[in-house]
Amino acid sequence: MDQDLANYGQQNFTLPHDIVSLPSGGTFYKSKKKSIKVGYLTASDENILANIDGKKSINEAVVIPLLRSKIYEPDIRPEELLEGDVEAILLFLRNTSFGAEYRIVSTDPKTNKQFESTILLDELNIVKSNVDPDENGHFTVKLPRSGAVVKLKLLSLMDTMSVDNIVDMYPKGYTPPTVTTRLSKMIVEIDGSKDQGDISVFCQNMPIGDSKFIRTFMKENEPKLDLNRTIIAPSGEKVDVTIAFGVEFFRPFF
Repeated sequence: MDQDLANYGQQNFTLPHDIVSLPSGGTFYKSKKKSIKVGYLTASDENILANIDGKKSINEAVVIPLLRSKIYEPDIRPEELLEGDVEAILLFLRNTSFGAEYRIVSTDPKTNKQFESTILLDELNIVKSNVDPDENGHFTVKLPRSGAVVKLKLLSLMDTMSVDNIVDMYPKGYTPPTVTTRLSKMIVEIDGSKDQGDISVFCQNMPIGDSKFIRTFMKENEPKLDLNRTIIAPSGEKVDVTIAFGVEFFRPFF
């Protein structure tokens, strides 16, 4: 029954909806869809939004259920979407339900006092990839330190959640393998080998220079929304802020 409810939106394509353009342009998906049908939030969706209780991550408690309910595309699994595309969908849902104004509280660096400002979410620009991926949505790069040639993929929402779950499982006092786990999910091939064992061993012994190169490359070439803004504090000082998709983003729903 729960699975039926989870797929309810994807099976009812005649419900009111709009077309949302994906920052990725569909380049990294098998379907190659540049835009998808997304439904409007309804009263029943408040049941999902009310699930923000701190016991689960935002992705697990709200984002995945919302995407399953509101994406009206039979060939798209929400968990496989890139984070930038997920953000675009969430912005559409928020803007069409509560308007584009986003209030953010910052600290004036000159007076150390907090102040409130408003950002318009419908003015966010899309940051596109500087390098074209291959037909499978992979990037091929040569690492500067080891000289290894690797194929890289952008992380999906499910990949990110998987890394977060591994971190949460580690007890206090132990260092979770966050960096190496993310790297092993980004790398799909190394010097022609797709063996997960080879990739795991390579990630464990990768020079820091190569690790930094991969993270920088992926950050610069991930199609996404530009969530960074510069606002002016009451003292006249400039303050750089970043829009986060946490509890504050969903607070207007309450």
